[in-house]
Amino acid sequence: MSEVSVTKDAAPAADDLVVLDNVNKHFGALHVLQDIDLTISRGEVVVVIGPSGSGKSTLCRTINRLETVDSGSISIDGKPLPQEGKALAKLRADVGMVFQAFNLFAHKTVLENVMLGQTKVRRTDKQEAEKKARALLDRVGVGNQADKYPAQLSGGQQQRVAIARALAMDPKVMLFDEPTSALDPEMINEVLEVMKQLADEGMTMVVVTHEMGFARSAANRVVFMADGRIVEEATPDQFFNNPRSDRAKDFLAKILHH
Repeated sequence: MSEVSVTKDAAPAADDLVVLDNVNKHFGALHVLQDIDLTISRGEVVVVIGPSGSGKSTLCRTINRLETVDSGSISIDGKPLPQEGKALAKLRADVGMVFQAFNLFAHKTVLENVMLGQTKVRRTDKQEAEKKARALLDRVGVGNQADKYPAQLSGGQQQRVAIARALAMDPKVMLFDEPTSALDPEMINEVLEVMKQLADEGMTMVVVTHEMGFARSAANRVVFMADGRIVEEATPDQFFNNPRSDRAKDFLAKILHH
């Protein structure tokens, strides 16, 4: 097993899928992202952690241009992020996003939610889209809920539908912005299990989360942010057992001793 992970960690530069180069972002006077440099390789799982207000979610949202940046550049698969219009819609189809709130269409069934992007954006044939949607709903463990509406599902089920919806677009990378923070504790694991499965299957993932167990077990790399900066990057093992910065030590002391 160890040989596999070594090759994965040492991916060649040609395999850089997401590249943030000197990215800065302000909200008014607040400098929320400061000189961010981050490269994510194909097949890599990067977990972004840090105190509230450190810029984690903003970082995640710049990668598919839900947030614009003031300076610096972001590219995905060698292409700079488009400004707007059709090119941006196409890019967003390549970048799956799973939010804190599930953002499902309330008036559409679970099945329709997962079919929608395929038929509208990817122009997939309806039958084909339905077949794929059903397979993905099975994969995330909610196949038997296909004909229900989101409101009839638990939070954990809704979030798994949201993951299936993102996967339906065959994304190159999946972004997860605190996907379990709105869930009841007993539902968190069912969502993390699906995410862990994706990670094991080689999906490129950027995950903003407070779930340290997931960071330890599923990440190739932990990125620790504080005050809008990347303070530290390391393997989960290094980061949790031997953090280098005082800021990270302080953060871990607070959260791991609760």
